[in-house]
Amino acid sequence: MTIKDVAKTIEEIAPLNYAEDFDNVGLLVGSYETKVTGVLVTLDTLEETIDEAIANNCNLIVSFHPIVFSGLKKLNGKNYVERTVLKAIKNDIAIYATHTALDNSKVGVSAKMCEVLGLTNTKILIPKRGIVKKLITYVPSSEAKELREKLFEAGAGNIGNYSEASFNFDGLGTYKGNSNSNPSIGEKEKQHQADETCIKVIFETKDEAAVINALIENHSYEEVAYQIISTENVHQDVGMGMIGELAEEMSEDDFLNYTKMIFNTGCIRHSEKLSKPIKKVAVLGGSGSFAISNAIGKKADAYISADFKYHDFFKAEGKILLTDVGHYESEQFTKNLLVEYLTKKFTSFAVILSEKSTNPIYYL
Repeated sequence: MTIKDVAKTIEEIAPLNYAEDFDNVGLLVGSYETKVTGVLVTLDTLEETIDEAIANNCNLIVSFHPIVFSGLKKLNGKNYVERTVLKAIKNDIAIYATHTALDNSKVGVSAKMCEVLGLTNTKILIPKRGIVKKLITYVPSSEAKELREKLFEAGAGNIGNYSEASFNFDGLGTYKGNSNSNPSIGEKEKQHQADETCIKVIFETKDEAAVINALIENHSYEEVAYQIISTENVHQDVGMGMIGELAEEMSEDDFLNYTKMIFNTGCIRHSEKLSKPIKKVAVLGGSGSFAISNAIGKKADAYISADFKYHDFFKAEGKILLTDVGHYESEQFTKNLLVEYLTKKFTSFAVILSEKSTNPIYYL
């Protein structure tokens, strides 16, 4: 197996186009063609992580956070980022990062938080825009059924819990090929009229190449007429954060103690208690203050995330219990998620869970 094989498998649940524009995901160090001896999964990649990979004969590190976030102008070891990258290169250790690509996955970071909390009836908190496109094409009516099936196989037509969704209508198509044309139906330099079906399907941007290839390969016309339209539709199964329900409602004190135990954190910072039970809970791994209004809008009783600033707690406004469990703590189960997933997919090499805590914050 090569690094490309591992990357392709990870991208089945965390496609790179799911990542936010500011992010830096994918293979950061190394070559896709390198054969994998072992995979070390970690939350962060530091110098000690490289040492752990070497000790375990792992030449690929799958990290949640990218060690290279902004551009590197020099590599002379003056800071921890440069030293880590230098050590990785010197020891032929590749580094792959998932970060917000996995954050936006319906089986990613927030889904794992919901799992450890025991939440049910979970949904995406902030569905993502800009990853749904529409294909419009025209095909001889006699070929419409077969072409639709090929488009569906390529990933088109999926909407939430439904698949093979399309809209079709029949009409009259006309065309006239020039002297260099080679029409499959009709004659060159003569106008031809054909009964055609217009097919409209949506697809995710990650499937665009496959969908277009399926269209071209399975269309009989020499020149295939089609449109690709970007939409602002939200994708209900892709996006930041999740919201779900506890099996039974809890008092605020019980909920806070339960949360502290689940995330094994040294302390919890929270907004003013509201003297009401907690049932509906929103979660978002990492820095999640931007989603406070979304959690309130979805009528969550409590919101678990991290990195809330002083003024963020005022945003609770007597409507929600804001709960800051710590950045590392909120994302700590992510590496377990990746190990479980990769172990099921690959048996020809070891997939190892990093035993080292990379949390830079300590509690007294």
